[in-house]
Amino acid sequence: MKKVDYSDEELLRLIVEEDLASYFEILYDRYAPFIYNKCFWFVNNEEEAKDLTQEIFIKIYLNLHKFKGNSKLSTWIYAITVHTSIKFVNRNKNKALLLSEDNLQNYYIMENVDSTEPSDAELLDIKYEKLQQIMNVLPIEDKMLLLMKYQDDLSINKIVQILNIKESAVKMRLLRAKKRVTELHAKFKSVFIERKGSKQFNL
Repeated sequence: MKKVDYSDEELLRLIVEEDLASYFEILYDRYAPFIYNKCFWFVNNEEEAKDLTQEIFIKIYLNLHKFKGNSKLSTWIYAITVHTSIKFVNRNKNKALLLSEDNLQNYYIMENVDSTEPSDAELLDIKYEKLQQIMNVLPIEDKMLLLMKYQDDLSINKIVQILNIKESAVKMRLLRAKKRVTELHAKFKSVFIERKGSKQFNL
């Protein structure tokens, strides 16, 4: 195949309209690193991330003809990656707190949430190592949203498109996730101070 710098839209036309499946290889090479990295932070295991990546690409290939062009192809692929990863983890890890596509909308309906939002500066003040520890104990739905917002720098509108939930639900979920991070950080600091004081007392 002649190497050409095709746009996503051109590749989509060649694969779907012209029925040239061989061009899917270009799309695969373009998105494989991105999808694998997203899969890895869902499963935290190289082999499972590889398996999940392959599953996602099969789903992308089988559903390309359903892409309506209401968003960028990259956004559509991101959405498939997120929802397929959630199903994969639920199926293989059996964690009750993880989201499913069926209850995603209901999960994001929040009640009695303190509207005092931690600032971005508060999150940035947390040392990287501590932040990693906190992220690892967060519910997967909180971790997912925080990584979308702060690692991938996605707008609220883009997250709405990917998760297919209301803007107000995304904002409330982000608020709750940020509060959990700051609260966990405060608890970690408290435990550290208590342990440090205990060691000093025992000397």
